[in-house]
Amino acid sequence: MGETEKGIAGSVYIPPGTPNEANRDYLPEAIKGSDMVVNENGNNSLPYPKRLKEYTAVVDGETASTWYEYIPSSYDGTSKVPLVVSLHGGLMTGWGQAIYSSWTLVAEREGFIVLFPNASERRVWMVECEKKTLELFGKPNPEGFYLHTPPENPDENRDMKVIRTLIAHMGQKCSIDEHRIFIHGMSMGDIMASQLARHYGSLFAGAAGSAGLTWPEVIWDANGEPINGSGPLAVWQARMEHDSVPLHDNETGQFVERNREYWKRVNGCLELPEIRIEGENNFAFYKGKHADYVYHEIKNRDHGQTFDDAELVWDYLFSGVRRDDSGKPSGSEPHMERRGDKWAIALASGSDKAYVHNRLMSIGGPVFKHQKLKYHGLNGDSIVRGDYFMTPVSFVASLLEGTVHVSQEGRSTEIRLADGGSFQFAQGSIGCVAGNRVEAMFCEAVYRNGELYIPIEWIFQRHYNRHASSCGDVLYLTDHYAQLSRYMAELIRDEIL
Repeated sequence: MGETEKGIAGSVYIPPGTPNEANRDYLPEAIKGSDMVVNENGNNSLPYPKRLKEYTAVVDGETASTWYEYIPSSYDGTSKVPLVVSLHGGLMTGWGQAIYSSWTLVAEREGFIVLFPNASERRVWMVECEKKTLELFGKPNPEGFYLHTPPENPDENRDMKVIRTLIAHMGQKCSIDEHRIFIHGMSMGDIMASQLARHYGSLFAGAAGSAGLTWPEVIWDANGEPINGSGPLAVWQARMEHDSVPLHDNETGQFVERNREYWKRVNGCLELPEIRIEGENNFAFYKGKHADYVYHEIKNRDHGQTFDDAELVWDYLFSGVRRDDSGKPSGSEPHMERRGDKWAIALASGSDKAYVHNRLMSIGGPVFKHQKLKYHGLNGDSIVRGDYFMTPVSFVASLLEGTVHVSQEGRSTEIRLADGGSFQFAQGSIGCVAGNRVEAMFCEAVYRNGELYIPIEWIFQRHYNRHASSCGDVLYLTDHYAQLSRYMAELIRDEIL
């Protein structure tokens, strides 16, 4: 087989790398300029991009700054192109962010330019921080990893000055579309990207970040109002299911919620989101009066960014947003439509509502979970073999567009379908008569509140080939492979149901 041409403008090509499976360093310095790759459940690298160029110069009148530019092979300066500024995590570098993300790959296909700045000092961004964390992690130490004390005036924050100066520099050097400049970051870089978006958001058409949760006291004032000096902005926040906040391990969920609520409030997101879950990617798409907001969570992922984070951000958000001539956020259809799953049912234990095909509806009775037990031969003890979401038969019938026929004061219920099929259930029985044949469900039917309840997972998995995923007390049913993540489950339970 002949070799295919590499690096064709408008195409994506991932070059092969040499794995370093013995590596345990966060950022192996030997990667720079090599084809070495490393993989960890938070950071996965690609070989050092050949077109990535390093620059060092004094840009703010102080000490020299270092940054990296990726200019795609298709760029010739004849037309304006977007600029993406992507910020590295703490103790990393601009080139480290380039190899731990797919921004250079997407840039090669789409034709935009990417800027990867280094933090000004010690590979640590000058981020605004809560007092508790700053007091503990703001003291100098031999390792060199400690937080900066940021100035009260954001205009005096050196990192933000350098980044804004570099953006202006790129505008002079290249043909940049000033209406399509984007900011992105990972971990501490995410915190810095959010900081820039809050103070200087008018510079950008959109902001995105992964795994960097800003402390609530930094973004909310004492009256519960968002602290914002720049206004609405199209924003994407990616969170990792297994991530946690130092000193706040048990409050990570609150940090996730407060960071999400911040941009919902600023952007005027008043309606319920559309939920879409594809594999381990959990999305909540919010439409805002002023700008849209996207929440993205990745199931079974640790702190960092996914290799396709840049692709998803570009496809679902950045490709369709810009600043108009008046400076206001505006948008068109992105590469990938921000729409929820066409067929999906979300339920939460204790709620009498369901989110059906991204529309809220009443169930008729609260959902509850019922355990399937083994106790034979255990001398009075028991083992839980299953835990199932129970819903009224009438709710299931409405989903199937069937009619309900009850007898024995509701203790026996039959669903009759338009195609002539039927399901019959009886109190206390694990059996179901489906099409005049006996089948065993996951657990027995339960009579409660004058109505029969059945395990909804069973009927849709067994008879309609649907996929069921649960996390905590929330169930998500859909027509494709999907894994519900921890904080998305909390979002569905607390914001929707």
